[in-house]
Amino acid sequence: MTTILLVRHAQNDWVDKNRLAGWTPGVHLNAEGRQQATLLGERLAHLPIAAIYSSPLERCMESAEFIAAHHNLPLTQLPEIGEVRYGKWEGKKIAKLAKKPEWHAVQFFPSRFGFPNGETMRGVQARAVTALEQVAVNHHDDMIVAVSHADVIKLVLAHYLGMHIDLFQRIGLAPASVSVVHLADKGWVRIGRINDAGPIQAPKRPPPVDNENTKQ
Repeated sequence: MTTILLVRHAQNDWVDKNRLAGWTPGVHLNAEGRQQATLLGERLAHLPIAAIYSSPLERCMESAEFIAAHHNLPLTQLPEIGEVRYGKWEGKKIAKLAKKPEWHAVQFFPSRFGFPNGETMRGVQARAVTALEQVAVNHHDDMIVAVSHADVIKLVLAHYLGMHIDLFQRIGLAPASVSVVHLADKGWVRIGRINDAGPIQAPKRPPPVDNENTKQ
């Protein structure tokens, strides 16, 4: 059985920009993110991790370094678990994108949506799952880490949970959180943990519902 720790990267310096970073280069962890990644590395330090894979983007590689420091392991870039390619939307302000009619499809009908000059969510899910299945073949009976991005990890979890892709946004993932997937021979799958970020915190008040964005 292969155990995959799906790790969302820690907080980055685009948080205050409120923009869709995507594959934009030069997006690094901020001070809070480095603290989150430090604690993440300490939480995983006792585990028998055999390999560490990461999205090639800086915010993931930097998060992965804090894990690798406790295990004396190299980092292996895995582009297939890289961020969604948002095409023309990349770098745009989320507040402006949310006003587009297509934003409703992104949130509620992603199975039918493709980003302009970018990827479909179906395609992202397929590439990430295929890559992780190959990793499992290469690491039979090992525990490995895969550091990726929120939407990519949620799409992977939805696949292994048997959840329709249109529902994947119901999964919440905090920065530097860990989700655990066990893959065994003959198709056996177990989800061991989702969005483990340490002690339970009091939930934040959800944002108000924008009736204009939820009209059918």
